[in-house]
Amino acid sequence: MDSRRLLRTSATALAAAGLILSGCTGGSSDAAAPAKSPAAAPGAADLKRYYGQRVTWRDCGVTDFQCGTVLVPLDYAKPGAGDIKLALSRVKASGPGKRLGSLLVNPGGPGGSAVGYLQGYAGIGYPAPVRARYDIVGVDPRGVARSEPVECLTGPRMDAYTRVDQTPDDAAETGAVAASLKEFAGACEQRSGRVLPHVSTVEAARDMDIVREVLGDRKLTYVGASYGTFLGATYAELFPDKAGRLVLDGAMDPSLSALELNRDQTGGFETAFKAFAADCVKKADCPLGTGSVPAATAALQRFFRAADAEPVPTEEGRPLTESLATTGVIAAMYDEAAWPQLREALTRAMGGEGSGLLALSDSYYEREADGTYANLMSANAAVNCLDLPPAFTGPADVEKAVPSFEKASPVFGRGLAWAALNCTYWPAHATGRPHRITAEGAPPIVVVGTTRDPATPYKWARSLAGQLSSGTLLTYEGDGHTAYGRGSDCIDTAINAYLLEGTAPKDGKRCS
Repeated sequence: MDSRRLLRTSATALAAAGLILSGCTGGSSDAAAPAKSPAAAPGAADLKRYYGQRVTWRDCGVTDFQCGTVLVPLDYAKPGAGDIKLALSRVKASGPGKRLGSLLVNPGGPGGSAVGYLQGYAGIGYPAPVRARYDIVGVDPRGVARSEPVECLTGPRMDAYTRVDQTPDDAAETGAVAASLKEFAGACEQRSGRVLPHVSTVEAARDMDIVREVLGDRKLTYVGASYGTFLGATYAELFPDKAGRLVLDGAMDPSLSALELNRDQTGGFETAFKAFAADCVKKADCPLGTGSVPAATAALQRFFRAADAEPVPTEEGRPLTESLATTGVIAAMYDEAAWPQLREALTRAMGGEGSGLLALSDSYYEREADGTYANLMSANAAVNCLDLPPAFTGPADVEKAVPSFEKASPVFGRGLAWAALNCTYWPAHATGRPHRITAEGAPPIVVVGTTRDPATPYKWARSLAGQLSSGTLLTYEGDGHTAYGRGSDCIDTAINAYLLEGTAPKDGKRCS
């Protein structure tokens, strides 16, 4: 399993990405103020030429959508050192009603394409009253998709990378995990060395303020999902006077170390799997049996061990290894609508044909049928490894931590512990630190948490809402990752009222 601090939104089932487990935090949490990186230093340089831009919008070949670009400095401490060109897309307010300005959306990741998310879902799937009053805008953050993307391994090498056994049983397999992570990091440095030190969340948040000004908005209105909640909270921290109506859906907790984030998310996947298993065992077609949740858990563990010993053949000719199988199962945890697909895929795989689980894994990694990959995984690692110090100093640290991960999840714990090793070998040093975000002076910020969210455990939303001086917690009692636009009239009505009228839901409001 390659869940390197991956947070994934599920608004378009498994297609709209938002990832987060990446193993990018030191072993203990540092609750002090954020590190003063050059990107965060106020007044470091004259940025007038960036704030004074205007977007030239053009048709981008997708009905009703326009595209454009905005320049931002590669290095905020040295604006003269070069630029990054950010890709934007928008769909204009459809009416009726007075236009309220721009609504920026981010699907998460880090590494999820906001442009792709806008054109594939938000611009046509957000509630109609919101689309009527706002120009909805997606901006691919620096290093992502169309905005000077971080590039690492080529398709064939990524195939090999995703197959590496992440539950090593001996020294040779442990060495193979470390070697694969070193190869990945080295390829990123070789192919993307220019941008690699400059794709932090702080820099992306500063970019959003330039975009806000360029779009002509006095305040930022924003809906961020998954990792996008960290981006939005960081913006509020840096620019509380420019924060408008911010919705942080599927929140993460910025006060936690990468080790804590990884371990908490491991527990979130366990919670989600138990919900799936409880539903599965009630159905006649459940491949994990029709008994109890513990029995279903044991059945899945037996299947993973069997795939570890002998990968499952597939119609594609790419064997389903234990790591790919685990990724496929985790992919389906993001959206309960994918549970029937997972039951069918597990049935086939346990019967000796692994194409269904392989397809789920491929969707998670954004692997195309021609063997190429989007830059999701590359950007994910690049951002995470700048935002927080590494979770581990080496394989020996992982071994010590494995029991705590397995306690959090008997099913996924060992693999997710080893996946957290990746930032150990990263060539660009972390510029961020775990810290509480209060955003003093910002207006009400709505934080949304789902009680059985697999990727952003509910306690993270409680924590972030409590940290923010103006945070208000909105709870969805249910399954899946994120809540807005996923079928709850209660959630959608509350968020719509906030976006359209500025009326935040009462703190502690619960929906089901």
